[in-house]
Amino acid sequence: MAEYIPPTLDWVREQVELYEGSGGTEGTTLRDTGLPCIIVTHMGNKSGGIRKIPLMRVAVDNSYVLVGSYGGREKNPVWVYNLRANPEVEIRDKTEVYKMRVREVMDDPERQRLWEAGAQAFPTYDEYQAKTSRKIPVFIAEPV
Repeated sequence: MAEYIPPTLDWVREQVELYEGSGGTEGTTLRDTGLPCIIVTHMGNKSGGIRKIPLMRVAVDNSYVLVGSYGGREKNPVWVYNLRANPEVEIRDKTEVYKMRVREVMDDPERQRLWEAGAQAFPTYDEYQAKTSRKIPVFIAEPV
C-alpha cells in the first residue's frame, strides 16, 4: 500500500485535512471564495505516494473538468505530471467518492467546451490563462 504524502503548502494541506476529516461535510469550498471544490486523490509519478489536491468543482455531465492553472504561473502544477503518468484517480465531491480515470483534452472543440465550463465555475481561469504563455492543461475525469 502506497504511503500518503500530504501537500507541502499549509493552506492546501489544511483544506484537504478538513475536507477529508469531516467526511466531506466541511472545507468543501475554496477558502473565502465560497466556490465549491473537490479533492482529487492520485499517485505521485516520482514518489509513488498517494497525493491529494483540492481543485475547483467543475462538473460536466457525470464527469469533472480538472484545470492545471497554477494561478497562471509559467509552469504546470506537479499534479499535472502525476495525472499524465497515473490516470486512475478518486474524486471526493462532498460526501461522495468516485473512482475515475482522467484523460488530458488537447484538441478543440472538446477542450474549448471544457475550458468554458471551467471558466463559468471559476472565472479567474481566464485571467490565469492571460497571465501565462503556456497552454493551461485541461483534463476530464470520467467514471470507470
